[in-house]
Amino acid sequence: MANVKQGVALDIRQSRILIAGAASLVGSHTADLLLKEGAREVLLLDNFSFGSMDAIAHLQNDPRIKIVRADMMRLPDLLQATEGVDGVIHLTAYMTLGFSQTPWQAVDVNIRGVQNMLEACRVNRIKKVIFASSNAVYGYGPGIKGELVEEGPFHSVGAPPAAILYGASKIMGEQLCRQYHQSFGQDYVVMRYSTVYGERQHYRAANSLYIMETYDLVRQGKAPVLPGDGKDTKHFVHVSDVARANLAALQSTATDVAVNVSGPAPITTGELVQLVLDYCKSELKPEIRPDPPGKVRLTSGGAFSIPHDKAGQVIGWKPVIEMREGISRLLAWREQQERHS
Repeated sequence: MANVKQGVALDIRQSRILIAGAASLVGSHTADLLLKEGAREVLLLDNFSFGSMDAIAHLQNDPRIKIVRADMMRLPDLLQATEGVDGVIHLTAYMTLGFSQTPWQAVDVNIRGVQNMLEACRVNRIKKVIFASSNAVYGYGPGIKGELVEEGPFHSVGAPPAAILYGASKIMGEQLCRQYHQSFGQDYVVMRYSTVYGERQHYRAANSLYIMETYDLVRQGKAPVLPGDGKDTKHFVHVSDVARANLAALQSTATDVAVNVSGPAPITTGELVQLVLDYCKSELKPEIRPDPPGKVRLTSGGAFSIPHDKAGQVIGWKPVIEMREGISRLLAWREQQERHS
């Protein structure tokens, strides 16, 4: 902690917190936890172009909840939304798919949108900003090896442009936070999320799509598909752990710092499929499907890990949900949704 700058620590019970990109997996769970911890008011900001009202429907009757329809590209919207707010959790972003399909919008939202929010925070003197970044800031491809610590480099050789653009946009967002801290004293903490998964995740979410597809195949009595050799490294973190990390960052005195928010341990694709088979009590064997010629894998063979030690030191956080428990919770939620649909 000696090398970490000291800034403002928020008292959740006395605070008005705005979540940008609130109609999302992380947004809805973070709002849940803020209410549980006694937040004075929670403002849920979204333009609902991707996020679903279903994700936050259970919150609408709480008198401390305020839903704000606003767009990250409209600075006047953000100036109005952040008036009287103590802390902002900025989750709004296009993912890799967006940079492939709609790159103009993705660049605008992930860079100019962050700049707009930081400017609104400056004008309205927001005490603390939590910026949702990603382990994509370390890049992709064969150069990714060893421990991906917060001070590590960015790798781009051999990776698809959309993936690199997404990672680069998160680097830009992080550096905009740094600039606003250096120029205007804006306190912030950057959260570099690993792959987030958990209850309330929809099928559009690439994070859980493979888990859901595997589950569907197994329930139909079909062998799950194992791409490549099944040794790809995956780094998941359960959404409840991410929500806890967001609150820990708000409540900490840390500022001008970035921390990894990763799960207890990495997992291979093969191990992930086995967890789904175990949950379904299935003895099916995965069908190994070799990669087609020219296929570029972003990760392989347990070559890297994403330690979260710094988050423990800086904001007092560590993950508690093991992958087996997280998969069970996700699939049990899925079954509950089907029973009530």
